[in-house]
Amino acid sequence: MGSRRAYTREFKIEAVRRVVEDGVPQTHVARELGISANTLSSWKRQLEKDSEQAFPGHGKQKPADEELTKLRRENAKLKREVEILKKAAAYFAKESQ
Repeated sequence: MGSRRAYTREFKIEAVRRVVEDGVPQTHVARELGISANTLSSWKRQLEKDSEQAFPGHGKQKPADEELTKLRRENAKLKREVEILKKAAAYFAKESQ
């Protein structure tokens, strides 16, 4: 029997985010990450059901880990916002010419 791979909560959330927010096909993301599409589907359902309680793991994170997770999440959000603003600026610059 093969061993089961463990994935971090952040890994799972990022995989689902690529499907939901970026619009990348689920099968494509699953293939890139080396997981089954069914696994990715399951992760997506878990996040949709209760995003705060999804993927609890095997114990409580240390406070420093929680802060790091929070900062990484905020950083990813800010990067997405910057990309949106760049696209909007390019669009309006092109339109004003």
